[in-house]
Amino acid sequence: MTHTTRPVAGKTGRPRTERGSARLDRLMEDATGEAHDESAQTTGFSTRLEDHLARPFTTDGLGLEGRVERLDLTDDDRIVAVCARGPFRQRIPILERPLPGPPPEGSAWIQASRRWTRGR
Repeated sequence: MTHTTRPVAGKTGRPRTERGSARLDRLMEDATGEAHDESAQTTGFSTRLEDHLARPFTTDGLGLEGRVERLDLTDDDRIVAVCARGPFRQRIPILERPLPGPPPEGSAWIQASRRWTRGR
């Protein structure tokens, strides 16, 4: 008996492609390739996000909409989004923020950083 399988679907319902995975691998290598430790690797991602992620963009978290205005790197090597809602500002780890639809230009760097973080 022959058993066939279907490709695993991503969040959009479309099959994940090896091409997308290979792209994230290339971005991870670009951000971390010359780094000598985890702190330097995080700094590599922070730099790439600063250079490539379009801001500001609006995102939703816990049912509240906020605007990501800028990024920052904390003393404990976390990349945070400085989010604004009215007069209030809050620093939230960028990897914990959901991406809006459609995602901002350069958001592949967030996806690559998430993938790198899971693999550490």
